[in-house]
Amino acid sequence: MSARLPFRTTLSLTSLLFLSVASGAFAGTPSCEQVTGTVSSRFAQNMRGFLGLDLSIAEFGFIHQNRLEPRDDTHPVERRYCQAKVTTTDGERRRLWYVVEDNWGYAGLGSSVEFCMSGLDPWHVYGAHCKSLR
Repeated sequence: MSARLPFRTTLSLTSLLFLSVASGAFAGTPSCEQVTGTVSSRFAQNMRGFLGLDLSIAEFGFIHQNRLEPRDDTHPVERRYCQAKVTTTDGERRRLWYVVEDNWGYAGLGSSVEFCMSGLDPWHVYGAHCKSLR
């Protein structure tokens, strides 16, 4: 019976590796869907703190990855560029662009998320129409 256990474990690990590679989850950065909670809470906080608006994300719609810049010898930070259609609490449908960076969190640990929503970047921090995050 103990001889069969390693085979089952190996089969499970092989299956997990295949599923990770096939789904694109093998990359180090979290997926676009995995950071929506972070984006949502930080968005509401930023709206109150910087613009004095009581505005938050009510619903995430179509979420997809625009591109992935993998880590390599010359680029130590992996970047995943994402886009979503969101509905905010004022009933408006807006486009949201965000980038998830691995190994770029606080003190170089974890992931970082930067985001921009169309029409809500009055100082053009991310360029006109959020261009630097597209």
